[in-house]
Amino acid sequence: MPPGTARPTPPGTAEPAPGPRRRRLRPEAAVPLIAFMALLTATVLVSAMTSPPAVAAAPARAAEPANGFASVNALGQNGTTGGAGGPTLTVGTTQDFLDAIARPGPYVIQVRGRIILPTGTTDGMHAVTSDKTIIGLGADAALVGGGLTIGLPVDDRVTAPPANAVHNIIIRNLTITGATDDLINVQMFSHHIWIDHNDLSNGDDGAVDIKRGSDFVTVSWNRFHDHDKTLLLGHDETAGPQDIGRLRVTYHHNYFDGSDQRHPRVRFSALVHVYNNYYRGNSYGIASTYDAAVLAEGNYFTNVNNPGRVEFSGDLGRLVERDNILVACHHPIETRGTVTEPRTYYPYTADPAVSVPTVVPAGAGVGKI
Repeated sequence: MPPGTARPTPPGTAEPAPGPRRRRLRPEAAVPLIAFMALLTATVLVSAMTSPPAVAAAPARAAEPANGFASVNALGQNGTTGGAGGPTLTVGTTQDFLDAIARPGPYVIQVRGRIILPTGTTDGMHAVTSDKTIIGLGADAALVGGGLTIGLPVDDRVTAPPANAVHNIIIRNLTITGATDDLINVQMFSHHIWIDHNDLSNGDDGAVDIKRGSDFVTVSWNRFHDHDKTLLLGHDETAGPQDIGRLRVTYHHNYFDGSDQRHPRVRFSALVHVYNNYYRGNSYGIASTYDAAVLAEGNYFTNVNNPGRVEFSGDLGRLVERDNILVACHHPIETRGTVTEPRTYYPYTADPAVSVPTVVPAGAGVGKI
């Protein structure tokens, strides 16, 4: 352990709860060469037979399996597969991108170059329909000036997942910046969402907001920087009827590179698993309130004023911490209560916390898959 490092002793413990066990899925498992070639060949053949000339084969990593809560079989959805099985579209203009994300049915949407998202009548937020993979080509694919909404229009009267809830969406390898509202907004019981290997910055509100009963989401291997209100999970103190028992999210291997606050800020969640994230130069890390259940595991905090809080704003939350490292932080991680063990939902392997400052910056963000 580096000099000056403090490792708090967890006063809380994680207790098991019944739940299905899943086949072991490492977040960054390599694809064997034979499987890679077979998948690539199949994708090229399908594209050639069923798609117009603008369509190209998807990168093989677009078919990589989701992990964390996005991998759980629930709500009639077996894990998160995005647009797998549908046509592959390559888009490089605003019009083509907006057309692609609004189509019904599964699509793999490859983003080429820099696309400007207009403000228009939506405050720059553009809706994505179910069963989509949106993936950038190379390291320079970007969405600029607007954000993505995953979810039906807001309706406080709806307190259970509707049959037409938006679901099964993957967003990978994109720079999303300069939105006039959120960069990514997940709402209204949307489920099975995987947000992975993106570069997110300079939004006017949240970077990734998850709210209003959304569930089974994984946010992994992203770099957040030059942003204030980073990750909101549960939007309001009055949202219990929609949120209680839901908002199950995994945040792992994200790089909070000087982003200010909300990493995440949580209300009501049944379980949030925050592991192997690298926090650097933030005002606060995690805040758990309104009886939300958070497990903070194997994270590395350096120069963070408040790494973890349960006394924050409103009713207290629950927070269990284990194997975290704090360097040059002004306060310890606050703990309270017990939480469900994430392994009752899905398998995972946490990296040693001491490796996080090397592993996460090297692997997080765009151009890494």
